[in-house]
Amino acid sequence: MDSREHRRVRMRLPVRLRWTTPFAQKIELGETIDVSRGGLLVSTKEPHTAGVPLWATFPYDASLGDGQPEMLARIVRCSEVLEVIRATHAREKVQSENAKAAERSAKLDQITRALGICDAPATFAVAIQFEEHADGQWNGHAVRSEPERRGSPRRALAVPLRVRPAQIPWFEEAMTIDFSAKSLRFRSHREYAIGEELQIKFADSTRKPWPGNGEFSSKVVRVAPATDTFALDVSVCRLS
Repeated sequence: MDSREHRRVRMRLPVRLRWTTPFAQKIELGETIDVSRGGLLVSTKEPHTAGVPLWATFPYDASLGDGQPEMLARIVRCSEVLEVIRATHAREKVQSENAKAAERSAKLDQITRALGICDAPATFAVAIQFEEHADGQWNGHAVRSEPERRGSPRRALAVPLRVRPAQIPWFEEAMTIDFSAKSLRFRSHREYAIGEELQIKFADSTRKPWPGNGEFSSKVVRVAPATDTFALDVSVCRLS
């Protein structure tokens, strides 16, 4: 019995996955096997570890370049793609008692050909679940009964950025989570101290949350551990 909250639809569309490591960001292009309102099942060329957060662009259009929306998600599981297809085939066999075995076998062959994995090396089926953002009227840390105390509301936005301490030239590649007119929050694999001054530069000039060019001076105002990961969510306020 399928216990998922949202119904899955078999659909083959391109998707881009982006995730951060302690040294740099990595990007992989894949294709969906099925989709739902809450997540995706993606065919990839390399395995992924369950629990790791990432950002998904779906559907992804390579001709549009940068600026396409990215959604914060988390890897739920990873298995070989043929195992997933066979499991789906077995489930459909139970649910369709009147279907002929030959027709089901032909359907399985059609799916594998559509995915382009008939003669290719085994790839992986990666299930990812979208993470819900806090409502823009709330600050993400207070309980729902407390109103937003910022001068401007915080809005969810995921864009790549480069961040470094003011006196250090080596930057970290990270991703924003949300922002307001004078502050933003990003996910980091480095440790920053409250009150530390940082220099921030947005890699995507078409979707940067703050107007202006070059680096922005900012100050760390909050550091909190991200849920179920070793990363940190760092909140900064803009100084210039």
